[in-house]
Amino acid sequence: MREALLKLWLALARRNRRVLVADFLVLAFSIYLGYALRLSVLITPAFRGGLLKVVFLYPASIVFVFLLCGVYKVYWPQAGIEEYARLTKAYLLGGALFLSVNFFVKSLSVPRSALAIALFAGLLFLVAERASWRFAELFDPAKKSSRTVDEKNTVIIGAGEAGAYIARDIARRRSALHPVGFIDEDPMKRDKIISGLPVLGSRDDLERVVGEREVRVALIAIPSASGERVRGYLDILSRLGVEVRVLPSLYELAGGRIEISRLRSVELQDLLRREPISLDEEEIGAFITEKKILVTGAGGSIGSEICEQVSRHRPSEMFLLGHGEQSIYDLLQHLGELGVDVPVRPIIADIADEPTMRRLLSVHRPQVVFHAAAHKHVPLMEENCLEALRVNAVGTWILAELSGLYGVERFVMISSDKAVHPSSVMGATKRIAERLLLGAQGVHPSTRYMTVRFGNVLGSRGSVVPLFERQIRKGGPVTVTHRDMRRYFMLIPEAVSLVLQAGAMGHGGELYVLDMGEPVNITEMAETLIRLHGHEPYKDVEITFTGVRPGEKLYEELFYDPDHVDRTSHEKIFLSRLQEESEFLIERVKEILSTAPDDRAARQRIFSLVSG
Repeated sequence: MREALLKLWLALARRNRRVLVADFLVLAFSIYLGYALRLSVLITPAFRGGLLKVVFLYPASIVFVFLLCGVYKVYWPQAGIEEYARLTKAYLLGGALFLSVNFFVKSLSVPRSALAIALFAGLLFLVAERASWRFAELFDPAKKSSRTVDEKNTVIIGAGEAGAYIARDIARRRSALHPVGFIDEDPMKRDKIISGLPVLGSRDDLERVVGEREVRVALIAIPSASGERVRGYLDILSRLGVEVRVLPSLYELAGGRIEISRLRSVELQDLLRREPISLDEEEIGAFITEKKILVTGAGGSIGSEICEQVSRHRPSEMFLLGHGEQSIYDLLQHLGELGVDVPVRPIIADIADEPTMRRLLSVHRPQVVFHAAAHKHVPLMEENCLEALRVNAVGTWILAELSGLYGVERFVMISSDKAVHPSSVMGATKRIAERLLLGAQGVHPSTRYMTVRFGNVLGSRGSVVPLFERQIRKGGPVTVTHRDMRRYFMLIPEAVSLVLQAGAMGHGGELYVLDMGEPVNITEMAETLIRLHGHEPYKDVEITFTGVRPGEKLYEELFYDPDHVDRTSHEKIFLSRLQEESEFLIERVKEILSTAPDDRAARQRIFSLVSG
């Protein structure tokens, strides 16, 4: 009998029309109750005529607003706090609508005390109605009988908002995962019930919980967790033979909905996460919102992320400039999938093509330029020195000069840690570009030029990480140039968010340097990647050392002189005070391009410009 009643009650909740009718009846009863309590149960003939109108108009007003606000699109047996908040807001709007009707239709004459009772009782009844469906869902016999032997007992690590979302989404989708509870470090949550699941303990209790509950899967649902914290959980769970999935970081989620489909296997970037940074969104929005934005190198790793983050600040138009048509096409598809509705204009062009750049800036008049276009592959540029100089140095100067001539307000260039004491042509040409931008500031003071320098970003084109992963999938060997090779790494979304912050705070002529944290040993990175793929380094997959390539350094630097560095208003952004003379530099660069007989001769002359 109990099971039959549960089925019947849940069947009511699973049809929106039935929910609407139930709401109408509940609200009609609440207004009747208000009258009855106000008039001591016996409703006098003077009020009966008005009551009949009110019994219809009051629920009709609220149900009408519910329809407009999407209340009946919610599956209430698995609703969460945000759905109940939507219900409350819609109810208050519906109540306001009825009050307006009551004000203009004098014949209603609803007693104020009766109306107050009805408003309170109506919300109480609606919430109780939906809570009962939620309760019935937990004891649904059909749900219990649908479980199969393939279900995997699952623990959710993190009982915060993200973890609660994941728990509800699992219940909603009826997946093969069977959550048994949460693990959370907050002692105040211990033994509490969140989204229908108990908090079983902290990380110290994880081994016990896995054993007692026969846990086969762990979901790390803490987007704000640092890499160190993720590594701590992963070490324990890997040792216990538990499958681990993780929610992406806050930077990767970027305002997207938290749901079970976002969970994925642990990747290297999860282990290198840093604590989330704070940004002055208002300051960033002030120089982007309703502005025309030009992004060069838009199809690259950094450029595409700039486009994505800039689009969230509602520019009036974005110009996506790239040299390769496929990368720009892919970017357009990606922005479309994200639902970006900012007007975008793809431009296929070479930044060192002065007539094309002049036409672009004179016709479209962008107000902000993010300059991310450059040749960045170190070994390739050692063999193509003149091309590196043409694009990285001359292309930058052309764009900077024209930006000043055509009224660009801010010009933000992306530089590299390889520009510090450069040992490669790529690094030397980026250092020349930094100095040329400083020279442009002196020529065009009305435009604010600034450079943002940082190290490697994880997952960029030409990065070692995609190379290592391809080698691991083939069974090895994984090739590392030197056992002691170290590099700075940062997640692309984090780097770009700091670029936007630096662009917002600059007054012109600054060279900003991002805090990259501690450098990462490349050999240890390769070993970690091998383990993440389920293999043992040197046993299942070999690591071989091939020798340092031309232009490479064992260690990269961020500053020429740490004593000439100032802090800024942001803890992750530093200001370099060490600048070099840049007068006549562009003439010397052009001379090399026009007179150097070959790339070998050009390399020597390029380094003469940055020596010392």
